[in-house]
Amino acid sequence: MVIHYPGGYNQQMDINFFDNPQETPRMREDVRFEKLRIEVSPEGKRVAVDVAITPFIERPTIELYMANGNGEKAGLLTIIETLDRVIQVVIHLRDREKANPYTLRASLYYSSVDSDMTRQQVDECSLTFDAEPGETRTVTATAD
Repeated sequence: MVIHYPGGYNQQMDINFFDNPQETPRMREDVRFEKLRIEVSPEGKRVAVDVAITPFIERPTIELYMANGNGEKAGLLTIIETLDRVIQVVIHLRDREKANPYTLRASLYYSSVDSDMTRQQVDECSLTFDAEPGETRTVTATAD
């Protein structure tokens, strides 16, 4: 982001707030996932999830939904109006018995302030994995 400030007679000053143009905060419709990574714990009952999103102006909500191989909910976590671009959380798998493969679906959205509580979904990504100790998977977004 560059701000031009006229200073004095026929002078102009450029102020750069961001050295990297990729780091410029984006409007809500342009916010995207940059990376989604999982790592299964040694006992196979917890999944560490790393999420990275593009810089934003308005704070988005991130929903992480985990389904097992039978299509049943195995975990759910919602990060409401995050302040951070890079987030690390742990989701505990609810299943008594493993039901591979698991699918993690990440949704990035904004809630309306209207009474109808509609969601403006701006991005979604998912990855599938087996809940085996040390299993690691990463999804990296492509450039727009």
